[in-house]
Amino acid sequence: MTHTLSPALHLLHPSESTGSATLQGLYRDAPLPKGSGKTPWMYANFVTSLDGRISLDTGVGCRVPNTVANPRDWRLFQELAARADCLITSGRYLRELEAGCAQDILPVGSEFTDLLHWRQEQGLSPQPDVAIVSGTAQFQIPPLLREQGRRVWLIIPEDTPDQRLQAHRQAGAQVAARFRGHRVTGAQLRDTLGALGYGRVYSVAGPQVAHTLIRDGCLDTLFKTVRHRVIGGQSSQFETVVEGAPLEQPADFRLRWLYLDPGTAPGEEQQFLRLDRLDGPAGPDA
Repeated sequence: MTHTLSPALHLLHPSESTGSATLQGLYRDAPLPKGSGKTPWMYANFVTSLDGRISLDTGVGCRVPNTVANPRDWRLFQELAARADCLITSGRYLRELEAGCAQDILPVGSEFTDLLHWRQEQGLSPQPDVAIVSGTAQFQIPPLLREQGRRVWLIIPEDTPDQRLQAHRQAGAQVAARFRGHRVTGAQLRDTLGALGYGRVYSVAGPQVAHTLIRDGCLDTLFKTVRHRVIGGQSSQFETVVEGAPLEQPADFRLRWLYLDPGTAPGEEQQFLRLDRLDGPAGPDA
């Protein structure tokens, strides 16, 4: 645990701020927006290499490489989940989980007992609920989600076969929305989850859903860890933060904060960034 949580982080931005911070509690205790009315605050998080890779194709699909993943970033990933009312995940993730090649179970992980206790102290549910976005609805819902007391929502195509839909309902899921074609819009995601009463929505669904949210102006904040390491990879064998067609309008973000994590050994240095959408809802004190 000492290796994971020390040394101190150095605050580099805002430029008028100085000093250091500890890793544990960095995102858990930070002021974060809560949404407004029926419009939730939506955020995502990625860890990347210095050359922008979030995953590499290892022959069984794209995975976060061990050369980039690290326990200090993983801690912050879990802290962001602890702040959420609902997580967005994907059918792809659930298929990978069933095949035994997903990175891990959905957060908050049981080993992060301090975060589970923190949620209890804040009057939150033991675990954030889950919204599954899928263009096919071909996946299995893990029994663990129901055992953890999470509500599980489906956002799936209108033409989903009744037999498949019934199987998901028997696994404890409810339909939140159905969409035409094979891809939901960011606005439909935002409006559906807002109507269900969620104030903070955390997308852990990967770069395709990030593209959908950013394209439609619905991703309010991007948290990003940049490992100071170049890993390369063929152009068809890696993913970046956003995967999809070129955006018709560029999405501009403003740097809210930047921390330097020196790590504990050569090669461990990385940065932690928070970037807010330029026209987003995050106020000056958020």
